[in-house]
Amino acid sequence: MRVLLVPAMASAALLMTGCASAPNAPTLTLQTGKDPEAYVQCVVPKFEKNGMTSTVTQNSRHARIVVSSKIAADNILEVYKAQDGGKVFLYERKPLASTFKPSRFEHAAQDCL
Repeated sequence: MRVLLVPAMASAALLMTGCASAPNAPTLTLQTGKDPEAYVQCVVPKFEKNGMTSTVTQNSRHARIVVSSKIAADNILEVYKAQDGGKVFLYERKPLASTFKPSRFEHAAQDCL
């Protein structure tokens, strides 16, 4: 019985590490002429219009918007102040079937550039 248990546990551990690891690289990086505060004021109403619930945290140089997702990990949009506006980073997990076209989350982010 123990001979079967060890390989099964090893396989389960390998499968679980794939689920627990999260990519650190953004799925999309954009440049905007707006500062973080103006960008947030533009994008949050677009999220709400599309039925997405968001939570905003910000300071004078950075804004972070977390959009709750029902089917995957939360989507995150970060905006950092840059010399000529802001730099926008999208962290989005979407189902494999929808990777071929931009999501509502991505459309809202690009509309406010």
